[in-house]
Amino acid sequence: MLTTPSGFVSLNAHQATSHTHCFIFRGGELLVREADLSLPDPTVRVAIGIPPEQTFPVGLLNDDYCCAAWVDKQTAAHEGFAFTNLRRLFGAMDEPLLAVAARASQIAEWARTHRYCGACATATIRVEGERCFKCPACGHVTYPRISPAMMVLIKRGDAILLARHTASPTQRFTALAGFLEAGESIEEAVHREVFEEVGLRIKNLQYFGSQSWPFPHSLMIAFTADYAGGEIVVDRTEIAEARWFGPGDEVPEYPPGVSIAGALIGANLPNLPRGQAAR
Repeated sequence: MLTTPSGFVSLNAHQATSHTHCFIFRGGELLVREADLSLPDPTVRVAIGIPPEQTFPVGLLNDDYCCAAWVDKQTAAHEGFAFTNLRRLFGAMDEPLLAVAARASQIAEWARTHRYCGACATATIRVEGERCFKCPACGHVTYPRISPAMMVLIKRGDAILLARHTASPTQRFTALAGFLEAGESIEEAVHREVFEEVGLRIKNLQYFGSQSWPFPHSLMIAFTADYAGGEIVVDRTEIAEARWFGPGDEVPEYPPGVSIAGALIGANLPNLPRGQAAR
């Protein structure tokens, strides 16, 4: 499962080092060298004309400085490089570097979308020593947005419930998931989302783990739960299909282990060796 590397230290200011990892984003696409998926050096950042105000510190990875930058959607890639969807780099890029790229993408997206005050539309300024923008006119401050979302794998005896979400770009079967509403606890969100999406009641919520998920700025909080009652009735606006999978059933393709969804499902497959089920 993709996690922050042990050799990473977050920074809110530039730090001079012998080597720099520069994560340049065009929306959800990262600029990488076509030949080997390596990152561009700082000279490429200069060559494509990224101004200093569009570059932000991320941290140190094993003593190498990491920064994030964003460019407009019409910006062309430098020769020998290509803007590549971050999802496509999962499993292809070195995992510690990919984990920092996921963090950098959220910083770049926050910076791109908070250039102006959301209260009075004045151009914002950076706050020194913090990852924060402040409005010089009205004082409104904005920090990187983090959107908490629940995920739950429901178990009924030896079977687990998997579903295909209508909005999923991959259409893989996975665990149920949904965003929290204002004023709601994570546990309340799990019960509400399960009932809304598939019409089931659950019990015995057990925390599994959490993962930052950069599409574009989610925090996935995963649980297991036991079936408590009801028949599957899917909300067609959210769920294309939901089914129980038990011993002897062919388990469909599910998310890779780099995601918390893949780790959650892989840890709870019914009587099926994990190596056989892995995708």
